[in-house]
Amino acid sequence: MSKINAAITGIHGWVPDYILTNEELSTMVDTNDEWIMTRTGVKERHILKGEGQGTSVIGANAVKGLLEKTKTSPQEIDLVICATVTPDMLFPTTSNIISEKVGIKNAFCFDMNAACSGFLYALETGRRYIESGQYSKVVVVGADKMSSITDYTDRTTCILFGDAGGAVLLEPTTEDIGIIDSKMYSDGIGIPHLYQKAGGSNYPPTAETVAAREHFIYQEGQAVFKFAVTKMADVSVEIMERNNLKSEDISWLVPHQANMRIIEATARRMGLEKEKVMINIERYGNTTNGTIPMCLYEWGPKLKKGDNIVLSAFGGGFTWGSIYLKWAVDGDSK
Repeated sequence: MSKINAAITGIHGWVPDYILTNEELSTMVDTNDEWIMTRTGVKERHILKGEGQGTSVIGANAVKGLLEKTKTSPQEIDLVICATVTPDMLFPTTSNIISEKVGIKNAFCFDMNAACSGFLYALETGRRYIESGQYSKVVVVGADKMSSITDYTDRTTCILFGDAGGAVLLEPTTEDIGIIDSKMYSDGIGIPHLYQKAGGSNYPPTAETVAAREHFIYQEGQAVFKFAVTKMADVSVEIMERNNLKSEDISWLVPHQANMRIIEATARRMGLEKEKVMINIERYGNTTNGTIPMCLYEWGPKLKKGDNIVLSAFGGGFTWGSIYLKWAVDGDSK
């Protein structure tokens, strides 16, 4: 029996309309466009506005577009995995809410949280369900409403984050395409450097935790940068070496869009020129689980069947990983 691979056969992304520019941010906190661009590479970010508008809105729009593009009925979907750090609520899962919004009724669904590496973790998980031979259509969503946990009085973090998401369709193939290899890591040494203190069972919400602004992102930028710039590059080179890939063999690097300097360092370690690196951080900022699928969505029309693509991410925890895949279709859909 031929080996079953999991192939991405469709991709769709979605961002809200409202754009928060560096100029507007400079009226909210002590910062300016030059300071932000020099340190992060972010020019603007999209923000989801309105009451009752959670991450599921982003995810549902991405999944709806994906199903329409691939001409897939919601009833055909076997599994929905949503990677997010900003769920609509602790339960039910955001994947459950997304499924209800788009009419998916025959699937089971669950959420996955691995911070900014979550989309890769979810993609690797979806891959294994496909390879089991029991599932034929798996939707993997990466979406976050980072504005909901961003402190807009903290200039060190509010400049970084935006809201966005994307969704991919995984299907089985016996061709030599699809997800070929992956390597994931985590190390709890990162816990004190990047976290949201309150809101979980350790520090349940109280008037005091709200007043202390403990429901927002806390980050020690230098410590996170030090680990990220090393680990994201290391794992990307490791996936190349494991699969005997030279820089000239790689069509595209799809890095998590956390910081331009981290992206550039990873590309240098892999020996890749900038033209082979998907970069949209200037327009969206760090959308956590939305960065990699948004890159794939925007570059989708340029992709060709058989392209060697390396995905790479680093996130809080710390978590990091890389996936090597061969693109399955010409363009971004069937």
